[in-house]
Amino acid sequence: MNLLRGAIRGYAWGSRSVIARLQGRPVPSDGPEAELWLGAHPGAACLVERGGSAVSLGDLVAAEPLRWLGEEVFGRFGPRLPFLLKVLAAESPLSLQAHPDAEQARRGHAAQADSGHRNYVDPHHKPELLVAVSPFEALCGFRDPLFSAAVLDAFGIAALDPVVAALRDGPGGLREAVRLLLTWPERDRTALVDAVVAAQLPEEYARQSALVRHLAGHFPGDPGVVVALLLNHVTLAPGEAIWMPAGNLHAYLRGCGVEIMAASDNVLRGGLTRKHVDVPELLRVLRYEVLAEPVLAPVAVADGVMTWPVPICDFALHRVCLDARVPEVRLILSGPRVVLCLGGEVEAADGDGAVRVRSGQAAVGAAGHGLLTLAGRGEVYVASVGTESNRSEIS
Repeated sequence: MNLLRGAIRGYAWGSRSVIARLQGRPVPSDGPEAELWLGAHPGAACLVERGGSAVSLGDLVAAEPLRWLGEEVFGRFGPRLPFLLKVLAAESPLSLQAHPDAEQARRGHAAQADSGHRNYVDPHHKPELLVAVSPFEALCGFRDPLFSAAVLDAFGIAALDPVVAALRDGPGGLREAVRLLLTWPERDRTALVDAVVAAQLPEEYARQSALVRHLAGHFPGDPGVVVALLLNHVTLAPGEAIWMPAGNLHAYLRGCGVEIMAASDNVLRGGLTRKHVDVPELLRVLRYEVLAEPVLAPVAVADGVMTWPVPICDFALHRVCLDARVPEVRLILSGPRVVLCLGGEVEAADGDGAVRVRSGQAAVGAAGHGLLTLAGRGEVYVASVGTESNRSEIS
C-alpha cells in the first residue's frame, strides 16, 4: 500500500468548508472545492507517494498494467483502472444530467473524433453510486408520471396543459413531457419559470413549491426547474445511497457524499447549468422509465463492514468502521483497491507494506495481494473492482 494524494476539482457549486475540514485545512478554503478525485482518470492527476517522490497513478498503471490491475481486471477492462472514487461536496445544485451506456459512449466517442466540442470525451460508460456522508439532497430518476401530472396541474398554468396530458399517459408519455419542457421556446422560458415560482400550491405540494423556488434562484428562466418536478426528490440519511445507471436523469442538490463510478467523464446535460447543454443528445440517451425505489440501504456483510450491491462489475464499495469492538477487518479483494479515511486513524496493509491514513487521506494498493487488512480506530471506504471473488471477513 502507498499513500495516494487526491486531486481537488474547484467547480463553482462546491463547498468551501467540507473537503478542507475533512483534510484538516483552514476553513473557508480559498475557493469552492467540489470534488476530491481518487483514481487514475486523466482528468485529474492523483499522485502515489513512494520512495520519497510522488508519481502519477495513471502513469504507474500505464507503465505496469498487469502489476497494478492483475490479469483478471486487465482482461476485462484493458490497461486502465476501471473505477474512480470521489468525495463530493455540493453547496449548490449540479446540472440536470444523464450518462450514456457503454455502447452509446463507444459510438458517440468515435463519431465525434473530429468535433470541436465533444459530449463523449472517452469511449466508456459512467454508472455511479453515491453514499451520503451528511444529509444529501438529490433528484434521481423519473417518479410515477401520474403523480407528476397532478403536481404540474396544481400550478394552474395553462401553458403546461400539453405536458400534463402527456404525463397522464403514464410511463409512455414521459418522453413527450420531457421533450416539451427541455425544448420550450427560448422567448417564453422566463415567463414559464416565473409563473411556476409565483404559483400558490396546496399545502400537500409545499415541498415541490420549495424545490422550484430553490432551483429558480440559482437558474432563473431554466426549464430544468420544471423538469425537476418529474424526478424523485430524496434526502438521504448518512449511509443511504442512490444508484444511477446509464440513462437515468438526475441532479445532486446539496450535501456531502462518497461517490464511486466507472472511470469516465461522459456527461450529457439538459439544464440547471451554465456549461454546455445538448438537449437532442440527452433526449436520445435517456431511459424513459420509472425508478420506483431510488434509495439503497446499506447491506451488512460482516461486523463493521457494509456495502451497496450494484449490478455491474466496474466497481464495488465497502464502508469499514473500526472501534474497540471491531479493531481489525480483513477484506479479500482480487484487484486494485483505494482506501479513503473519513475519520480517525487506520492502518491499511497488504503484501506490499502498510501505511497509516487519517481523515481526508487515502491509500492505493496494486492487485496481486488479495488480502487487505485494516486496523485501528476510524471510518474508511474501500473501492475495488466488482468480481465474484470479492469477500470480507473479520480476523
